[in-house]
Amino acid sequence: MEVDVTVSDQPDTYDVIVLGAGPTGENIVGRAVAGGLTAAIVEKHLAGGECSYYACVPSKALLRPMDLAAEVARVPGLSLGPVDAGAVLERRDKAIGDLDDSGQVGWVEGVPAAFVRGHGRLAGPRRVEVTTPDGGVRTLVARHAVAIATGSAPAIPDVPGLREARPWTNREATTAKQVPRRLVVIGGGVVACELAQALRFLGAEETTMLVRGRRLLGRTEPFAGELVAEAMRAAGIDVRFGESPARVERPVPGGPVTVHTASGARIEADEILVAAGRELAVHDIGLETVGLTPDGPIKVDDSLRVVGVPGGWLYAAGDVNGRNLLTHMGKYQARVCGDVIVARAKGLPDDAPGLRATADGVGAPQVIFTDPQVGAVGRTEEQARAEGFRVRVVEYDLANVTGAYLLGDGYVGRAKAVVDEERRVLLGVTFVGPGVGELVHAATIAVTAEVTLDRLWHAVPSFPTVSEVWLRFLEAYGL
Repeated sequence: MEVDVTVSDQPDTYDVIVLGAGPTGENIVGRAVAGGLTAAIVEKHLAGGECSYYACVPSKALLRPMDLAAEVARVPGLSLGPVDAGAVLERRDKAIGDLDDSGQVGWVEGVPAAFVRGHGRLAGPRRVEVTTPDGGVRTLVARHAVAIATGSAPAIPDVPGLREARPWTNREATTAKQVPRRLVVIGGGVVACELAQALRFLGAEETTMLVRGRRLLGRTEPFAGELVAEAMRAAGIDVRFGESPARVERPVPGGPVTVHTASGARIEADEILVAAGRELAVHDIGLETVGLTPDGPIKVDDSLRVVGVPGGWLYAAGDVNGRNLLTHMGKYQARVCGDVIVARAKGLPDDAPGLRATADGVGAPQVIFTDPQVGAVGRTEEQARAEGFRVRVVEYDLANVTGAYLLGDGYVGRAKAVVDEERRVLLGVTFVGPGVGELVHAATIAVTAEVTLDRLWHAVPSFPTVSEVWLRFLEAYGL
């Protein structure tokens, strides 16, 4: 039986209730309140979420010194002393606010919205029950919508002894107070590559990566993983492809850990870092109370409304809907979601293009902050061909661009554009090289807006910048 939510004088009744105060949840609340609605946001851990404290922000704080050191090394006449790992970790601590979320809570309350600390669960239509830190239960009721933005958590593979060894995940690695001298990294994706390089630079002298597949960064163009693997090996990282842990031993908590691999190798280390994917945070949030099963992504339509819930009051944005597990795409979905909720609450048309999430698929950009960096948007060549496009590929050596040469000796980079020959538009672009993350947004605009190559030819890049690769792309294509 649906709860009557029309009473406005209940202290715990709001227009919108959001579960999860990470970047996605915060953006939903911000858009809803800006549209004239009242809102409450529930968070059991830290306001600001995984990205602010354990992922995007601290990892980039750890990687930035590595970037600068690499740049200095490429320019004759400059020198760099030994890295001060302690100073880097101290700056990292400042970047994450020493794991104090009072500033983020203050931002929420300044929106203004209500911040509720505790574990929130759906308890039927438009109803949320929050178990507070003191063990009490607080009930919140939504007039218009509840939005789930609970994100995801690190996954731990089912390897004998691995959980008992209390391995690091991204959370422990990005908040570590000391850098282990010997480190084993399980995985070959973004988190594994970024943190392996960062920790190796900061003092993990013996760093071994166990990569189950045959290349790094498997969702990117193959050359991206190849160039990153070359750089890792040049930096002293032992990258082992086609290898995985079979058994892990750590007889003394906090002591050395031994990894027995599937090939029979035995590796001893001070820490083991698991970077083998994410688990969506869909368990224990009450989905079963509204007829849903907590066993996978929450299915939504392009307005971020959950499919199969009578009344259309439930929404899900960010990692939990499985559409795209990137922070900036979660924030994008959140902006759409908040605006949709406002429109529907006010009885306004909700079918405008801006009220549909259309860019979280093939238009989603990503920057991987390894050395060299990887920046990509759109489809890879393999994806485009699999989808039936008539494809032409254009590639270019970034080291041949004058702007790249001026950045330093030994610049290594490569760029690739995937062209739809029928419409003469870009389906995808990938850059690999130092600092290429700043090239990605131009590619994102070209791919998302489907700018034709004939029109793109009139977008003149500045000289001497690495952006001149756009001209080289077009010249190689024949324009």
